[in-house]
Amino acid sequence: KGIAMLVAAGRKQGLPVVSEITAAEQIPRFAAVDVLQVGARNMQNYELLKALAACRQPILLKRGWSATLQELLFSAEYLLAGGNPNVILCERGIRTYDTITRNTLDLAAVPLLKKLSHLPVIVDPSHGTGIRSLILPMSLAAAAAGADGLLLEMHPHPEQALSDGEQSLNTEEFRQLMAALTQLRSATGKRSGLADDQ
Repeated sequence: KGIAMLVAAGRKQGLPVVSEITAAEQIPRFAAVDVLQVGARNMQNYELLKALAACRQPILLKRGWSATLQELLFSAEYLLAGGNPNVILCERGIRTYDTITRNTLDLAAVPLLKKLSHLPVIVDPSHGTGIRSLILPMSLAAAAAGADGLLLEMHPHPEQALSDGEQSLNTEEFRQLMAALTQLRSATGKRSGLADDQ
């Protein structure tokens, strides 16, 4: 029921829909979803990856919180070898000994993954830090590192969000981030990898 509501909202706004899938038996229910997300907990769920390799939709593959870059690429290989060439890699922070942030966002992963593979790489600074005030600077750093896109949590009133409000941007903060990304691209004289008006 929730998937149908999400897809309807996306179609109404002209936006593609990404939704996380956690088990192979869920695939038929996700037929109308534009991009299937494999979350950090399932990055090494090889039975799920093999099943998703046969899907027509692109796969957004999130790095596990303790996974090496090589392990992330091995997981992507399951999808590619199984017949799905449309794989997007996502750096979303890894577990380290620091406890101030939710995770440690590994931005060195962006240029390394782009060097080691042909796949697009996006960054999730919301999960990568868990702190709203860090999302803008880490987004700019991700763009400067060559990220092809950003995965951001938003809520019109983060303080009222039922989950993850502390790592969600409000509408004005999102506008500020988009303006800052435009300025970054203009100042560097090159594309950050992020699409226009994204």
